[in-house]
Amino acid sequence: PSVLDSFALLSGQLNTLNKVLKHEKTPLLRNQVIIPLVLSPDRDEEIMRQTEGRVPVFSHEVVPDHLRTKPDPEVEEQEKQLITDAARISPDVAQKQIQSLNKMCSNLLEKISKEERESESGGLRQNKQTFNPADTNALVAAVAFGKGLSNRRPAGSGGSVQSGQPGAGAIIAGASGMQQVPMSGAPAQQQPMLAGVQMAQAGQTGK
Repeated sequence: PSVLDSFALLSGQLNTLNKVLKHEKTPLLRNQVIIPLVLSPDRDEEIMRQTEGRVPVFSHEVVPDHLRTKPDPEVEEQEKQLITDAARISPDVAQKQIQSLNKMCSNLLEKISKEERESESGGLRQNKQTFNPADTNALVAAVAFGKGLSNRRPAGSGGSVQSGQPGAGAIIAGASGMQQVPMSGAPAQQQPMLAGVQMAQAGQTGK
C-alpha cells in the first residue's frame, strides 16, 4: 500500500506538471535563461563525460562562454552594419557583384591549375633522360679499348711511317680495331698508350 500511495502521488504530480507546461499562458522553455547555481573550480567527471572531454570544469571562467545565447556586442554591431549595407544594394547590382566575384574565382582557379600543370610538366622534364646509354657505352669502349677506331693514320702526319719499310709496324693480335703500334725505328713519343700502359717498347718485335 505504501508503494502504491507513493506511485499515485508521483503520477498526480507528473500530470499536474504536464498540464502546467501545456497551458497557453506558460512561456516556452527555450525562451528562458539558464542561471548556473553551482560553480566549482574542481574537475567534474560528469561534465567531462557529457561534453566528450571538452569541458573539464564548470567554473566562472567558462560559464559566460558556454551559456552565451547572443554574440559579442562588437560582433552584433558588425552584423547589423552588414545587413544594412546589403539592404541598400539593388538586386541588379547584387547580381553583377556576384557575377564579378564568380569570374574572379574562376580566373584564380584557372591560374592555380595552370601552375600545377606547369610544375608537373617541369618535374617530368627534369626526370627525362638526356643521354643515350648506347652512345655512352660506345664512347667508353672507344676511349678505353679503342673499339671502332680506324687502323689507318692520316696521310702527311709527322709520326706516320710508310708501311712498306721493314719493321715499320704491326697490329697486335687479339685486339680488334687497335691502332697501329710502331715498333723499331720510331720515336718513343709516338708509341700509343692503352689504359695508361704502353703497348710496345722500342726494339720489340711484333707478333
